[in-house]
Amino acid sequence: MDMFNPQVVRDYGWIFLHGLGITGMLTLVVIVLASLLAIPLALARLSRSRLVRWPADFFVEFIRSTPLILQLIYLYYVLPSAGIRLDPIAAAIMGLTLNYSAYMSEVFRSGIQAIPKGQWEAAFTLGLGAWQTLRKIVLPQAFRIVLPALGNYLIALFKDTALASVVTVQELMFSGQIIAARNYQYFTVYTVTAILYFSLGYPSALVVRRIENWSRRGWAAPRA
Repeated sequence: MDMFNPQVVRDYGWIFLHGLGITGMLTLVVIVLASLLAIPLALARLSRSRLVRWPADFFVEFIRSTPLILQLIYLYYVLPSAGIRLDPIAAAIMGLTLNYSAYMSEVFRSGIQAIPKGQWEAAFTLGLGAWQTLRKIVLPQAFRIVLPALGNYLIALFKDTALASVVTVQELMFSGQIIAARNYQYFTVYTVTAILYFSLGYPSALVVRRIENWSRRGWAAPRA
């Protein structure tokens, strides 16, 4: 078994860092887009209209019932046969966004349902419409409830970006594979890859934990 070779880091450090940058970019872009899509998707699943609710239900259940790697492959390799061509980054962002929006919509849906119905009734009594009640009263509280869960999805997404390598996105994992294929220094390459993942993943986990503690303290604080 090969031992750790610092020369590999010196020769290919820029490739590692480029892959890490792509991984970070994918994580940030997808978590923002997925959050924006998850809220209307959650509201659609709560709708009383079957024409609105059923398509949203089907989308969520379809995404949850199929592997993310298959969804990425379908977007990048299958859609071109129908005349729809996406570049690797676009396919990765779309696939990850659709996948995570489906899962995160369930989080938002549970957060909205956790708000007591009495608050809706009180808002209506004060003359607020349904949209105003949702925007000013329900969603701010629901967001605070689901914030810890969203933080955990952020950590999961950071790791799942490795699957973007199947559509040839040169994120961190794919960069490691390229380097290992050139020099066969598997121990060094994947040790460095793991360290880089940890260097971003662990601080992110600490931030998520701090947010969870802040959220608990906020809810536990007495209200005037």
